Amino acid sequence: HREREINDLASVLVPALRGETPSNVFIYGKTGTGKTAVAKFVGKELLKKGEETKKNVNFIYINCEVVDTQYRILQNIANHFIDEWNEHVPFTGWPTDEVYSKVKSMMDKEKCVTVIVLDEIDKLKGDEALYSLSRINSDLENARVSVIGISNDLKFTEFLDPRVKSSLGEENMIFYPYDAEQLQDILRDRVETALKPDIIEGDVIPLCAALSAQEHGDARRALDLLRVSAELAERSKSSKITRNFVKKAQNKISIKNECIV
Repeated sequence: HREREINDLASVLVPALRGETPSNVFIYGKTGTGKTAVAKFVGKELLKKGEETKKNVNFIYINCEVVDTQYRILQNIANHFIDEWNEHVPFTGWPTDEVYSKVKSMMDKEKCVTVIVLDEIDKLKGDEALYSLSRINSDLENARVSVIGISNDLKFTEFLDPRVKSSLGEENMIFYPYDAEQLQDILRDRVETALKPDIIEGDVIPLCAALSAQEHGDARRALDLLRVSAELAERSKSSKITRNFVKKAQNKISIKNECIV
């Protein structure tokens, strides 16, 4: 159900296969709307097509909730190009400028086009990492870089340095929430791969989808509801997953989320 978004992102990145610089992209959308899955899928297809056409393209995925500083972002990118573990850039200890120089030299040596995905980009501490990446193409001689930023926060760019915003926000994509019908399709696909046939009653998928559609069309929420319902049914030694288990699963997930908050 994200064919249009897949095609849109692929069309932005396809210049990489010609050795050209793809536009930078910001992708926005609420949790569970498929942003990360689409970016990873398109990246995988880009790498596959690069191998087929013998074009030197790289795809680097970084979750900024885990890797959240300029140093760590540059360290992750540099180590993508280094095979020998003992030559890796360490977690700390180098001057940041030296790590940046390492990134540049490794990219120029490979003569590649690199697409870097920064998921949960709004979790980065400060603008320094984004400023480094916004100017890297002007410092590279034989390589090119494109940045895809993913965020749940539509207002994220309002707080960015104007230079970073103008450089990185060349293209914007918005992922709208799934509706109940789309969520049902996603759940049916999961049932086919993860559950035994005839174990699930007919009204369970529509209920999971309807409840999740109320939660901003969150596919993760729908899949969690189905998974927890199945676990509760198994623990009760029930031969069927019923709407009763869905209701219990909803309560369990709600309590868990309240505890986290």
